[in-house]
Amino acid sequence: MASRTVQLFPADPAPAGAGFGELTVPVTGGVLGYREAGLHACTIVLLHGISSGAGSWSECARLMAPHARVIAWDAPGYGQSSPLDSAAPSALDYAQRLHALLETLQVDKCLLVGHSLGALMAAAYSSLPDSRAGAYVLMSPALGYQGARSAQASRVREGRLKALKELGIEGIARNLPDRLLTAQASEHARDTVRNNALRLQPAGYTQAVELLCGDDIDRFKPPQDRTLVYCGDSDIVTTPEQSAQYAQRHGYPFALIPHAGHACYVEQPHEVARILLEAAAKFDVQGTKT
Repeated sequence: MASRTVQLFPADPAPAGAGFGELTVPVTGGVLGYREAGLHACTIVLLHGISSGAGSWSECARLMAPHARVIAWDAPGYGQSSPLDSAAPSALDYAQRLHALLETLQVDKCLLVGHSLGALMAAAYSSLPDSRAGAYVLMSPALGYQGARSAQASRVREGRLKALKELGIEGIARNLPDRLLTAQASEHARDTVRNNALRLQPAGYTQAVELLCGDDIDRFKPPQDRTLVYCGDSDIVTTPEQSAQYAQRHGYPFALIPHAGHACYVEQPHEVARILLEAAAKFDVQGTKT
């Protein structure tokens, strides 16, 4: 099916969380926090990265809500979401918790969007036999440090946990905008990155570090004909070269998002919203809400 161009409304920044407030639902193992906007049958589910949270998608959600039902979760151990039981969870552990959320929210079919570590979770979700994702968009995918990258795992784990211990959440949040955004990013984008990082929980962040260092995105195979890969053209975290090579290994279409660093959907929300709405239309993703 040919994609169609979606007309978005003006680009005035939305207050953080406007129309996209925090909600929780009980699931096996605790509760899950999420945010939701829009009432349309087309459903888009958003997974954040290791240093972020559901609220980071607020501007994209505002833009997409007139056209789609938009759901962004707080991964286990983030926001109000209960952490997972394992000290070193796998991507499948996160995928199974995501499935519980989609079941509870009565999502039958969705476009599943994963950014950075969320892309690893989304890829893992594709391996579930009862997956409710009709298509996938993986943005600046974190590949994980197992498989071909296992030699780097100890160094990455040590570096991230040392930063958590020595800098704390506030120190990590203070430094993050310079790493995740370009020098041209707006103050609104910088505040979004910083404020979402300030909500990190040490236990949840530590579990996510273990996921990053203990799993491998290449062991999961989202459908070749229903998966798209993107990366910010100035991403220094998961570089364009790294993302392009991942897409090439699996035969996925790949494109750059102009004028964007790693947090591409925060820095360029209009472009990312357009990409996601057109992907949802192309793949005819429909969910239900009763």
